Amino acid sequence: MARALFIIDVQNDFTEGGALGVTGGEAVAAGITRLLAEHGDDYAHVFASRDWHDAEGGNDGHFATGEPDYETNWPVHCVAGSEGAEYHHALDTTRVDTHILKGQGAHGYSIFEGVTPEGQHLTDALTEAGITDVDIVGLATDYCVRISALDAIEHGQHVRILTALVAPVDAAAGDAALAEIAHAGGILTPA
Repeated sequence: MARALFIIDVQNDFTEGGALGVTGGEAVAAGITRLLAEHGDDYAHVFASRDWHDAEGGNDGHFATGEPDYETNWPVHCVAGSEGAEYHHALDTTRVDTHILKGQGAHGYSIFEGVTPEGQHLTDALTEAGITDVDIVGLATDYCVRISALDAIEHGQHVRILTALVAPVDAAAGDAALAEIAHAGGILTPA
């Protein structure tokens, strides 16, 4: 049994001041940095995902062509190579073993929809590393964290959400997402 950490989308566009900024995003970034400094050796592997949307086109309808509905389409965000797509400065990525890029020409909510810069799928990377257990942190609880956690459970991982190190777009939706993850078999723990 080996445990991994999934850091989900701690990017400038998802933190305060970004195109889709989440209140508490910067605190989550700093908290994950502390976690890695104090407990990084607890993880056999650290994966970090980033939305990495194409600059051209609508990314399969992910970018709104008019007013976004904030359910199925969104303002332009996390365009590959842009400042908004970069990790937040409070997140120290030196302990990240594998970077996962997702949403290239698509919606890309789940870390499982992404690939490494070399094109390897996450499921293959997990198998290679012998990962059976995953802790999940990042942004946003009610979107990419939720879907990544449910996908991890579906792929047979034992999942823990470190609830002090996630932040939602909407508090009520974030609480509902955590309840859904727990109902599916995930464990909720402060840290």
